Amino acid sequence: MQTNQLRNSILDVLIRIDKDQGFSHLVLNEELKSGRILAKDEGLFTEIVYGTIQQKMTLDFYLEAFVKQGKKVQPWVKMLLRMSIYQMVYLDRIPDHAIIHEAVEIAKTRGHKGSASFVNGVLRSIQRKGVPETNQIQDRNKRIAITTSHPMWLVNRWIDQYGLEITEEMCKTNTKHKPITVRVQPLKVTREKAIQQLTSEGLEVEPSLFSPQGIIIVDGNILKSKLFTEDYVTIQDQTSMLVAEILHPEQNMKVLDACSAPGGKATHIAEKMRNHGEVYAHDLHAKKAKLVKEKADQLHLTNIQALAYDARKLQELYPVHTFDRILIDAPCSGLGVIRGKPEIKYHKTENDIEKLSSIQLDILNHVSTLLKEEGTMVYSTCTTDKLENETVVRRFLGQNECWQVDKTFFDELPEPLRGSIGISSVGLQIFPHTFNTDGFFLTRLKRKSSE
Repeated sequence: MQTNQLRNSILDVLIRIDKDQGFSHLVLNEELKSGRILAKDEGLFTEIVYGTIQQKMTLDFYLEAFVKQGKKVQPWVKMLLRMSIYQMVYLDRIPDHAIIHEAVEIAKTRGHKGSASFVNGVLRSIQRKGVPETNQIQDRNKRIAITTSHPMWLVNRWIDQYGLEITEEMCKTNTKHKPITVRVQPLKVTREKAIQQLTSEGLEVEPSLFSPQGIIIVDGNILKSKLFTEDYVTIQDQTSMLVAEILHPEQNMKVLDACSAPGGKATHIAEKMRNHGEVYAHDLHAKKAKLVKEKADQLHLTNIQALAYDARKLQELYPVHTFDRILIDAPCSGLGVIRGKPEIKYHKTENDIEKLSSIQLDILNHVSTLLKEEGTMVYSTCTTDKLENETVVRRFLGQNECWQVDKTFFDELPEPLRGSIGISSVGLQIFPHTFNTDGFFLTRLKRKSSE
């Protein structure tokens, strides 16, 4: 693929993600599967797309120093400048003159002579003078926001919730690559044998502390491994693996996964049950429920029944006290998975969080009635916002005095997590920087004894 064709594809994808507010990983994967990107260019393509989105606010800060205030810049031109500056500042392998040449050629093709001249002028000035230093920003919170490319409202919110140190570390980590982790299908292979196989294939791996089925890919391409292509392992973050471990499903139990798509946790639960018992997996949308079924089929699991249904209306399907175990992996803002979906931090608002918190509490109140008297229920989210996590749990407990946090939950956590900075009286908040994972919250609830 010619370099200007590659850069054009990168620009198209960035514009689509920005304009349509699409999920970057979905748009990027669609482009990679199209066949338009050569295998040798896939790494660079992915790096520039993710990097440009991840550092958008920082790149705009750099750009402002070289564009006259009030000048109207077309969105595609601004995106072209962002991706070019990203390469100049963050990537060492591409010479500045090559980056500038490609940008100018794209501007000529997409715009006119004036567009090309403007792009050339801005990038040449940056090449000569260098980008401004963010440490010159006097306001502490604004400096964190610009340096790590997080909206001011989010930085301020996290500082109010967790303090300066945790917020700064979390924001910094959100701009860095996270290692891929996989979960073995234990009915097909043990973790020990999988590690041996991956090592023999030249990958550097290590066992996860979060789950006896988890493996961290330190170095190497897991997507090319036979274990992945033949479904002996599936990709899942370590924090998500912790859910099934804490839920403790057993063979022949009846388990409910109320908000299941895309099915990673439901299939893990089914594996822990040795493909026995029944796992009822639901999601609001039929398309997403279908993903759960496909994931189960992929892993050769037959004890999962997937059906589209609103978690808040599951009482229409099941009588009270039906399930031995319930998982509510609630719909959330996703602020814990910014590293993999960086556009989230620009698209979400505080109003979104308020609405989601209300939905989460509603789901808890409705679904909890379906748990057997001696059963346990896990509530989890992939966000780092207290309103969606601790606050929801406290409100649920306040409205339902017969419920409590299962205190044995804390003792059963993997040892490194027991002293984590995210431990509270109502659960565990995992921050991205603590264990180099997604940000995640979980807790385990049960009814109080009637004695």
